[in-house]
Amino acid sequence: MNRLTVNVLNIAIAAALAVGLSACNRNADAGVSSASADAGASADAGVKYAKVVSVDPVRSTVNNPKQVCHDETVTQTAPPKDEHRIAGTAIGAVVGGLVGNQVGGGKGKTLATVAGAVGGGYAGNRIQASRQHAQVTSAVERKCETVNNTSTKIVGYDVRYEYNGVTRTVRMDHDPGDRVQVQEGVTAVSDAH
Repeated sequence: MNRLTVNVLNIAIAAALAVGLSACNRNADAGVSSASADAGASADAGVKYAKVVSVDPVRSTVNNPKQVCHDETVTQTAPPKDEHRIAGTAIGAVVGGLVGNQVGGGKGKTLATVAGAVGGGYAGNRIQASRQHAQVTSAVERKCETVNNTSTKIVGYDVRYEYNGVTRTVRMDHDPGDRVQVQEGVTAVSDAH
């Protein structure tokens, strides 16, 4: 008989535990915590949870401009020193005038001198033009420009939750999971998932 009594007591204890656990699960699923019947109830007796409907991350775009530099070869063309070729024209006119002065006599000599000066001036101008080139110089210059470097980061979460048939939204610094802790209808930070 002793053995039968022990088995009955074990079954009774197991049944009581199963009923108690199922009652706790029902209360947690309903969003209501169970209150203790005795006077020494814990401080968590008033804690309630609301069901999270949606969580939307709030993003902020930050611009971190940075300077990018590179070396670039720059070519510059300097005009010739005697851009209008005055020296070639003058030297050609003198030489042409001297050569023309050697030809003919009287008025023909004067005419030959003038013609030689004009022709020599023109020839001197063309000779200088063919030999005269612009001076080209190259230099390496450092060119810098500012480039936008944007990045996006999450700064919070807009959490929509339902409590007592009312849907509310609150911004939180973390994703609360599938439920949030509320106290008298006010959202509190919760680690519940």
